[in-house]
Amino acid sequence: MELWELRAEIPRAHVEAAELAVQETGFGGWSLLEDAVSGRAWVTGVFGSEPEAAARWAELEPALPSPRPPMPAARRLPDADWKNSYRDHFKAWGFGRLHWVPVWERAAFTLPPGHAVLWLDPGMAFGTGNHETTRLCIQRLVEFEEALPAGRARSLSVVDAGCGSGILALSAVLLGFGQVRGFDNDPEAVRVSASNAELNGLDGVAFLAADLALGLRGGADVVLANIQADVLCANARVLLGAVPAGGLLAMSGILASESDSVREAFAAIAPDWPADTRILGEWSDLALRRPPS
Repeated sequence: MELWELRAEIPRAHVEAAELAVQETGFGGWSLLEDAVSGRAWVTGVFGSEPEAAARWAELEPALPSPRPPMPAARRLPDADWKNSYRDHFKAWGFGRLHWVPVWERAAFTLPPGHAVLWLDPGMAFGTGNHETTRLCIQRLVEFEEALPAGRARSLSVVDAGCGSGILALSAVLLGFGQVRGFDNDPEAVRVSASNAELNGLDGVAFLAADLALGLRGGADVVLANIQADVLCANARVLLGAVPAGGLLAMSGILASESDSVREAFAAIAPDWPADTRILGEWSDLALRRPPS
């Protein structure tokens, strides 16, 4: 498999703004790297071809803070570099009875009784679940299921809005939710999500290319939205309208510094919905429960 890397150095003070720029592109192949010792930082991405690398940079560069770095030269990655790089950064983790484990640990990983595992291949470059925003959403999903009576999840629905690599939707299937779907406005994300489903032998989830209005049509008992804060706020009525009585809306992709403003935006529309916010590192979430009718 031929892979190409772009790596552009940015001022370390620009890392937070660069993370927002990466989210705005909707492409999950970008990463931010920081070296605390040297005080340096880079935005880096891995792509399937040199032309794709150039095209993705053309999408990202206008959104980066000024002064913007020049386009870096694309470097072809030997297989060993690619595999070792992601093995260094992607470690198995778990929450509740779910575990997210890289495929190369399959032979060595011991699954506790009654638990479930989602095998992930970071070579797909759309995320491994290690990011704080994904973890925040997963924690909400797991806790929602744990509070249900035994077997109740089978009759409930989940939608993963902006599914990326499909991790949230596939986790919902493992938790036993009976109706699960995911959507993204990037067809490549839909393809990667389907590949992750195939890797795990999970066929209980449908993925489609759609915007928020189309993807949320029909609603779901649990709506998961790991999307940047400005998009969440702009679509607050659509998101809230997708949740039935007693349902959960769990959102992340929100910088901790944006937490109060996002919470206020949703409270202005749904003041009677109980709300809860958690912070993990530089990121936060917002969980809202629609009151029972």
